[in-house]
Amino acid sequence: MGEAAGVRGGIGRRGFVGAVGAVALAAGGARTARATPRPRPLFLGTYTSKPGGGTGIGLAAYDPASGALTATGVVPGVADPSYLAPAPDGRTLYAVDEQQDGAVTALALPPGGGAPTVLGGQPTGGAGPCHLSVHPSGRWLLSANYLSGSVAVHPVLPGGALGPRTDLVVHDSPPPGPGQTGPHAHQIVTAPDGRHVLAVDLGNDTVYSYRLDPRAGTLAQVSYATLRPGAGPRHLTFHPSGAFAYLANEVDNTAVVCGYDPPTGRLVPGAPQSTGTRPGVSYPAQFLVTRDGRFAFLANRGDNTLTRYAVEAGGARLRLLDTVPVGGDFPRQIAFSPDERWLFAANQKSGSVTVFAVDARAGTLVRVGEPFPAPMAVCALPR
Repeated sequence: MGEAAGVRGGIGRRGFVGAVGAVALAAGGARTARATPRPRPLFLGTYTSKPGGGTGIGLAAYDPASGALTATGVVPGVADPSYLAPAPDGRTLYAVDEQQDGAVTALALPPGGGAPTVLGGQPTGGAGPCHLSVHPSGRWLLSANYLSGSVAVHPVLPGGALGPRTDLVVHDSPPPGPGQTGPHAHQIVTAPDGRHVLAVDLGNDTVYSYRLDPRAGTLAQVSYATLRPGAGPRHLTFHPSGAFAYLANEVDNTAVVCGYDPPTGRLVPGAPQSTGTRPGVSYPAQFLVTRDGRFAFLANRGDNTLTRYAVEAGGARLRLLDTVPVGGDFPRQIAFSPDERWLFAANQKSGSVTVFAVDARAGTLVRVGEPFPAPMAVCALPR
């Protein structure tokens, strides 16, 4: 008691204020230290069977504050994991095995971070699967076999592993487009309403709409939309409203705004429009749309740029703004960080990933640092 009184009497008002300030500063510093964001994982898809490719699924971490990337390892044992998708609960990662005997592989993600564990795989029933997605229910994995022109469904078992295929649908109608020898399914994704699954086929110039039976895991076609012959549709992304989707046409280097009717699953393509690329060969790869629905970005392989569009009329119109050099060769796929502060571009031919800071207000992209080396990077999946 006497020691405490002596301290109070000896410190004085100025000293007391200073001490309180020091404590507050220290507490603030502690809060700042605790608030410093931890590195976030980024998974990298590649080809393992091609010269210059990787040896499995690449592992990296990015700094949420700066966007800087650091390599953390590789998960071996997955052949040609060219496309990756997470489960809705974030506990499982899925990869295509883009080989002649196509397969899909499930990997468990440790809750506290660390390397994924391979749970096993299942055949897709087709050749060259190049895209996959998980139904919002988390119960079904959907995959697209590019070389076979078919789409497959697998059940997701408790724990995230995959069961035997429940359906396989071949795109045998309409006939292939100009210069194509058959159907080439390039994407399969669930519409925002959750009631329909859409499959984009480059070979048939067609987008198919299916209804997924939530108990049997089977697909029933309800409609299809044809693009102009030779368009080569590759990848579509929905506007947040769910009433529109933006389609990248790989072969004729165009973008298309499509209307979408949730009750019927019907997609209605609009007129093709420019990607803003320079004269020469360029292959649009993939659209991204911001969560607020104000901007869209398109990756262009060959031109090696990202096209910026302003989204207008509630999603019904894309207005071309400009193109931004991607800083790599052949940007195969692009992805936002969960907070949309960063955009990652996987550049296949340069074996690199470039990072862009995204200005949410203006939709501008500013490249951050030097490209990150990643063998034959064809997919970058930040979490």
